[in-house]
Amino acid sequence: MAKDIQGIGLGLASRFAGSELAQKTGLRKPVEKLAYLGTRAGFRLAGSFIKRKERPTDSSPGERLPNSREKNLFDLTLTEEQLMIRDSVQAFARDVVRPLAHDADELKNLPDGYLQQTMELGLNLFAVPESLGGAAQSYSPTTSALIAEDLAWGDFSLALSAQAPVAVANAIVRWGTRAQQEKWLPLWLSETPVLAAIAVQESGALFRPRDLATTAKSSRQGFVLKGEKTLVPLAGNASLYLVAALYDGKPRLFLVPADAKGVSFTASQAMGLKAAATGTLQLDAVQLPADALLGDEKGDFDYQAFIDLGQLHWCALAVGTCQAALDYLIPYCNERIAFGEPISHRQSVAFMLADMATEIEGMRLMLWRAAARAEQGMSFHREAMLAHLLCAEKAMKIGTDAVQLLGGHGFTKEHPAERWYRDLRVLSCISGGLHL
Repeated sequence: MAKDIQGIGLGLASRFAGSELAQKTGLRKPVEKLAYLGTRAGFRLAGSFIKRKERPTDSSPGERLPNSREKNLFDLTLTEEQLMIRDSVQAFARDVVRPLAHDADELKNLPDGYLQQTMELGLNLFAVPESLGGAAQSYSPTTSALIAEDLAWGDFSLALSAQAPVAVANAIVRWGTRAQQEKWLPLWLSETPVLAAIAVQESGALFRPRDLATTAKSSRQGFVLKGEKTLVPLAGNASLYLVAALYDGKPRLFLVPADAKGVSFTASQAMGLKAAATGTLQLDAVQLPADALLGDEKGDFDYQAFIDLGQLHWCALAVGTCQAALDYLIPYCNERIAFGEPISHRQSVAFMLADMATEIEGMRLMLWRAAARAEQGMSFHREAMLAHLLCAEKAMKIGTDAVQLLGGHGFTKEHPAERWYRDLRVLSCISGGLHL
C-alpha cells in the first residue's frame, strides 16, 4: 500500500484513463482531471503513513476531517474540485452506467465488472482521509451528494450499489475510533472492489429507525447481536455490514463481518432497486469482539445525525433520477407529434414539465442546504427532515408524471420511466442504509 500512496493519482491515470474502457467511452480527459486531485494528495501521504504505522492503535477518537467551508457562511457555490469531480462522474454515468441500466434491472443483478469500473474511477479514495491513505482533505457531505446525484442520473439502482460500500467508509471515517479506521479503511484502498453495506431497515410496520427490534448485548468476548434487517443491497455478497442495533436502550452501530457465525442472507426482491439485489440479513446470536461497536461508548457518535445523513443520501439519489427523467422527457415531448403538433405545445404537458423542473430545483437546494450545514458543523436535523419530506413527495410525483407523459409507452419497458417510477418509490418507505 505504501507504493500506492505516493502515486494515487498516477495509479488512477494509468489504470483507468489508459484502459480500453476509457478509450471506448471517451472518459480519458475527465478522469485525468479527477486523477489530478488524487495525485496532489498522494505526494503528501508518505510521511504521514509512516508515522501512522508506528502509532499504536487504541480506542481514542479516530481521524476527523475538518469542515470544508467557513462556519456560518451559507455558500452553495461549487468549488473547482467539485466541478472537476462532477465532470468525471457525469461522463461516467452517461457513457457507462446508463447503457447498463436496462439489462441490470432485467437480470436483477449487477453487470459483470461494474463495481470494478466504479472503483477505477477513483471515488473510493475520496471517502478516506489523506492521513489514512486516501485523498479526502475535508469533511464534505455536499461533494458526496453531488457524486450520488450524478451516478443516479445514470441509474438509481446501480448508483445505490456503487454508493453502498462508500457509505460504510463515510460512517467509519465520521464516527469510528482510530483503531477501527486503521483496521477497516485499507479495504477501500485495495486493487479490488470492497463490498459493504449499512443495514438499518426492519420489516415491522411503521418502522422508525430509533425503535429497533435488532438488539446487542454485552458478552465476555464483546457483543451478541440478534435480529433481522431488510432491503440490504448487494445480494449477500458483502464482506462487511454496518448494522444498527439497540444497545443499553440506545441505538448504536456494529461492524459485522459477513463470515461471522450466525450471519446469513436471503434474497428478497423488492418492487424497485432490482440491480442492487436487495434481501434480508439475518443475525442469529452473532458473536462480535469488543471493538465491533462503531466509535466508543463515550465518543462523539450521534445516531440521529447518522440517520439524517443517510436520508440526505437517498435524497441525492432521487434528485439525480428525477433530473434524468426530466432530461429524457423534454426532447420526447418536443418530438412526439399528436394532432399535427408536438405534444409540448399543449399547456397541460408544458405545465407538467415546468412543475417538474421547479420541484427538482427545490429538492436540490433543500438537499444542498442541509448538506452545507452538516459540513459546517452546524445543526442540520430540521433541514434534513424537510429535504427528505420534500424529496419523498415530489420524487414520487415526478416518477408518476414521467410515466403519464409517455402515455402507453410509459407502461412498457421500451422506455425507462417505469423503472424510475419503481425505484423512486423507495424514498417514502426506507430509513437509513446510506451515509453521506
